[in-house]
Amino acid sequence: MSSEKDQLRTLSRLHGVKTSYFDMKGERRRASPEALLAVLRSLGVPVESLRDVPAAIRERRQALWRRNIEPVIVTWDRRPIELELRRPATSSRRHTKCHLKTQEGETLRWTFDLGRASHIADETVEGQRYELHRIIVPFTLPYGYHRLRLEVDGSETESLIISSPLKAYAPRENQTGKVWGVFLPLYALRSRWGVGDFSELGRLMEWVASLGGSFVGTLPLLANFLDEPFISSPYSPASRCFWNELYVDVTRVPELTGCPGTIIGSAEIQQELEELRAAPLVDYRRQMAVKRRTLEELSRCFLAEKPDSYAAFRSFLETHPAVEDYARFRAAGERRRAAWPSWPEPLCDGVLGPQDYDEEACRYHEFVQWLADTQLGDVACTAEGLGSRLYLDLPLGVPTDSYDVWRERSAFAQGVSSGAPPDNFFTKGQDWGLLPLHPEKIREQGYGYFASCIRHHLKYAGALRIDHVMGLHRLFWVPSGMEAKEGVYVRYHAHELYAILILESHRSRSVIVGENLGTVPPAVNRDMARHNILGMYVGQFAFAPNPEEALRAPHPSSMASLNTHDTPTFAGFWHGLDIDYRVSKGLLDENGAQNERSYRQHLKNVLTDFLGRRVWLKGDWGDLLTLLRGCLNFLSAGPARTLMVNLEDLWLETNQQNVPGSTDENPNWRSKARYDFDTFCHMPEVTDILREIDHLRRGKEYPQ
Repeated sequence: MSSEKDQLRTLSRLHGVKTSYFDMKGERRRASPEALLAVLRSLGVPVESLRDVPAAIRERRQALWRRNIEPVIVTWDRRPIELELRRPATSSRRHTKCHLKTQEGETLRWTFDLGRASHIADETVEGQRYELHRIIVPFTLPYGYHRLRLEVDGSETESLIISSPLKAYAPRENQTGKVWGVFLPLYALRSRWGVGDFSELGRLMEWVASLGGSFVGTLPLLANFLDEPFISSPYSPASRCFWNELYVDVTRVPELTGCPGTIIGSAEIQQELEELRAAPLVDYRRQMAVKRRTLEELSRCFLAEKPDSYAAFRSFLETHPAVEDYARFRAAGERRRAAWPSWPEPLCDGVLGPQDYDEEACRYHEFVQWLADTQLGDVACTAEGLGSRLYLDLPLGVPTDSYDVWRERSAFAQGVSSGAPPDNFFTKGQDWGLLPLHPEKIREQGYGYFASCIRHHLKYAGALRIDHVMGLHRLFWVPSGMEAKEGVYVRYHAHELYAILILESHRSRSVIVGENLGTVPPAVNRDMARHNILGMYVGQFAFAPNPEEALRAPHPSSMASLNTHDTPTFAGFWHGLDIDYRVSKGLLDENGAQNERSYRQHLKNVLTDFLGRRVWLKGDWGDLLTLLRGCLNFLSAGPARTLMVNLEDLWLETNQQNVPGSTDENPNWRSKARYDFDTFCHMPEVTDILREIDHLRRGKEYPQ
């Protein structure tokens, strides 16, 4: 049995599956044989039991050596490209023909004499002897994606070459190089239609810029299922390559005034909108239903009348051919009112005919994608004109029901979901229900899907946050039917993913931020620093009982904030509402809660004294708004390149937008801001704090 387990571990390592990891306490946790076998099967390895492992090892070793060159090759900063070529030692052919097609369309050809190549090593695999040679490409390639084809021993092999700068794009936006911005989910920004829209986002951008801010951040704006199926979380999108029409500003659709008999002014619609505006929480089903009725009418009118903007609409569809496929998928789902895994063949296999969906519904989805793209593009143009940036968020993945999995099936691993191992807060681990990308299949496909997701966001994002950036290195896979704590880490080719991310950041002149909170291996932070990707600093995690350093200063290469959408607000933290929640969920008993509250009170006392002695507190030290200003001013004068301010903190909001691990008991992703834009933009407690932040970010003395 021990020998069988050793072989299983060998097979796992050959496929990039980690057989153990160190938890938050520094203790090694070993994966069970059952979990390893399940993950290997999800990777396509034919192993039903331990008896199948030896044959799978032989096949994997042979497959790796039969691969003449790696399917993806990265070169940084236009350095010479070195290839490792594997070939049978018995081959008599000594010349290799090379064809390289650059992204610009130029074809370069040359022949390489293996007799002159650097012979690195020999290896015998299952009785076959192989040679390993090093080949240097005799050309310097421009930044971009290039295709290399080699003719080796009578057969052809191809590889994608990614030529990328080593470091992500980094602008210098003022004398100090230190900027600030604000965060608010767009759904929380109240509007005439009850939920924020792209126009309101543009107004927020202009207001922040008028105070000296450099960006506005929000949660993912991606398409969701808001009917049947219903998945409203911004981190479980219907696709990572299409926008959410919920945020389209209907009043800015040019066809509105020219569409006869529009229902927008009807008493029924106005009554519905009044109730939606008054509600403290977003009702996504109802909200989308009323907006869709209006957008469907506008779509019918637009397609019938073909106004001047119709040419722009057709041009959009021609330059974005995937939109039509996405629209057909959504229309088919709406006809069946069910997620695609329950569809009959061949529909569930990605084949749709005209009889499988309603044409009008398909045209609607094309129309709203055009509107969303146009309006979000206007926001990006507004930001650029102001010297500001739109800060978007790329979710880690998509659920099984998504369009992306339906269309890009082979890019995803089946029978598993991504999650996180047990920690102090989630003692049983987490299963996020998102399908992980298959690390080898996406390489073989040239990372087309991953690159599309990045480009979709960077088309308009001046800054992009990569959720769970550790997922570029390794991801925790939870096999179906097993508990989250039984999951296993699977390795990805991080340098290849970084190369795409960095190359695209330069093409769009966008800043990249990596969410590296929690337990993150040192290699992740080292690579982020090497590639100039900003890490995240969260003040709540930096509070310490040390009187001399009660609030640890952030690293210069970080985006600093006091909290995130997944943590308590400043006021919620101060009042210990997160501790109360953990008690209510049974995550803390009364003794544990008492210890937590005592420790929290000690942190608060030490922090107040720390800020007061350093003259960051003006006024009553017992006033919560004064303490908030002190914390923000301390961070503003600190070394972090970027500071993110949660707008809701400025009016001491206690409700947090998302409580991880909760479902029905907490209104996650639904809480609207307490005040509308026209109110909070004139509140002195808001504007005064932001002006102080701008003053300090620009390197000026603390205003007296």
